Amino acid sequence: MTFSPIYDHRQSSRINVLIADDHAIVRRGLRTLIAGEPDMGVAGEATNGFEAVDRTRDLKPDVILMDLVMPGQGGLEALTQIKSENPDARVLILTSFGENERVFSAIRAGAAGYLLKDASPEQLLQAIHDVYNGESHLHPTIALKMLRELDNPTSSADQALTDDPLTDREVGVLRLVAQGMSNQEIAGLLSISERTVGNHIGSILRKLHLANRTQAALYALRQGLIDINTADTNGNGGAIA
Repeated sequence: MTFSPIYDHRQSSRINVLIADDHAIVRRGLRTLIAGEPDMGVAGEATNGFEAVDRTRDLKPDVILMDLVMPGQGGLEALTQIKSENPDARVLILTSFGENERVFSAIRAGAAGYLLKDASPEQLLQAIHDVYNGESHLHPTIALKMLRELDNPTSSADQALTDDPLTDREVGVLRLVAQGMSNQEIAGLLSISERTVGNHIGSILRKLHLANRTQAALYALRQGLIDINTADTNGNGGAIA
């Protein structure tokens, strides 16, 4: 089953968020936090992965906050199904678990961000904004885990291969993405439009068979296009790209 893209944030300045978590107290806390922001609102709630998939179809949220461990169908399975139906879906994983395999599974499945539940309210709100604006967001602890994994020769992290080499311009844009720059910042630095930056990033993801900017940033680190010490792992509230 497929449906038309549901994310067009040009239509409204309000960020509608779907909360998917099996704990009522967590959902209530998140609802209170989000409802207190003038530019955010709660589109709805889900208590398991099945409900998250259905609510996404019906409510068309801008950002989905997804717990990984839920009864019936977990967050990873729901994420995979949502992304298969709508590749443009913006899912931010919010969970208590930071194990490497869970992280890589979620990123491979197309999560736009991965945040631990011990993050501050400010970090969570920033992550929602980042994901809504097409950026990727990783909790600092998660980012460090992934960067360490890149130094592990036995890493299970996927390494993208391509028969269609990146252009010099695309390599330059990829380096800037890995440094944590937004499309607006890249456009200003390169004196090109944000739309052109978006086109370059889309081409990069397509050529490398990657799902999002986070995977692109990790690819750049793995390929030595940028030094690990240069990557933004804890600036901007933990946003890696």
